[in-house]
Amino acid sequence: MTIRKTTASDFAKVTQIYADAREYMRENGNPTQWSDWYPPRDMIERDIQSGTSYVCVDDSGVAAVFYFNIERDPTYEHIDGEWLNDEPCGVVHRIAKRLDVKGAGEFCVNWCFEQCRNLKIDTHKDNLPMQKLLSKLGFVYCGIIWVLDGEERVAFQKTAVA
Repeated sequence: MTIRKTTASDFAKVTQIYADAREYMRENGNPTQWSDWYPPRDMIERDIQSGTSYVCVDDSGVAAVFYFNIERDPTYEHIDGEWLNDEPCGVVHRIAKRLDVKGAGEFCVNWCFEQCRNLKIDTHKDNLPMQKLLSKLGFVYCGIIWVLDGEERVAFQKTAVA
């Protein structure tokens, strides 16, 4: 597997991966994390145009998609809990994979950590597969944050920053 920036020609595959992920979540105990429209088309297009959308590619094509950037995410400014540090960090959002692919989520998160050794990520309290993956990869539960629509998310961080 390799990681590269998402291009406009990946758009149809990316939207299909997100649609499949929404259905999978609904069928596996996480019916409310992503609504029928999330992420919206314009958000995906902005991510591609800004260079913050990435795809994981395997021999069959696009295997996964995610947002990654080194930034100060406003939703991480207030936490009911405590971050491991307040150093500059990478953030990961909207990660989803083809349902027939094994290991793509782990590959993507590990790639992000290689790019920035101080990484934050959040997920829905019902997204147990993601929480299990983050725990396996050495992320530490830090507390609860609230996304822009006011919904709670469980927040994690992994760092190699002293």
